[in-house]
Amino acid sequence: MTISVGDTLPETTFMTMGASGPEPVASKDFFAGKTVALFAVPGAFTPTCSAKHLPGFKEKAGELKSKGIDTIACTSVNDVFVMDAWGKDQSVGEDVVMLADGNGAFAGALGLEMDGSGFGLGTRSRRYSMVVTDGKVTQLNVEEGPSFEVSSADYMLGKL
Repeated sequence: MTISVGDTLPETTFMTMGASGPEPVASKDFFAGKTVALFAVPGAFTPTCSAKHLPGFKEKAGELKSKGIDTIACTSVNDVFVMDAWGKDQSVGEDVVMLADGNGAFAGALGLEMDGSGFGLGTRSRRYSMVVTDGKVTQLNVEEGPSFEVSSADYMLGKL
C-alpha cells in the first residue's frame, strides 16, 4: 500500500553522518513536533538528482522556511557514506539533512520503492517530495516514471 496524504509515516531508522561517524535516526523522532520538507531521489550523484532536485531544495531553503518548513531533508537508498559525500559535494551545509535509507526500509514501508535494476541500481526509491507535519503527511508529490516535475522545491512551494 502506498502512503497517502493524512497518513502517519511508518517507523524506520535512517542513518546520518555525525561528528564521530554514522548515527541512527529514528523516523518517529526525526519528524516529531516539526514540519519537514522531505524529498527522495533514486540515487545520490545521479544526473537529475545532482543537477536539479537537491540543488533546487538547497536554493529554495529560505523560501520554504518562510512558509513554515522547519527542516528540509533528502533521502535516498544509498549508504550513509555516499549520502554524506554527496551532501558535501553539493555544499548543502545546514540547509538539507541527508538521510540514508541504505536498505530501502523507508522507501519500502511507504510503498514508493522502484526497480532500478535495468540501470544497475537495484531497488531504489521513487522520486517524490512531501511535507510532513508532526509525523503526518500533509502534502505528497510523486513522480510518474523518470520525470522531474511535481517533486521539485518550486512545485512544493506553490502548494504551501
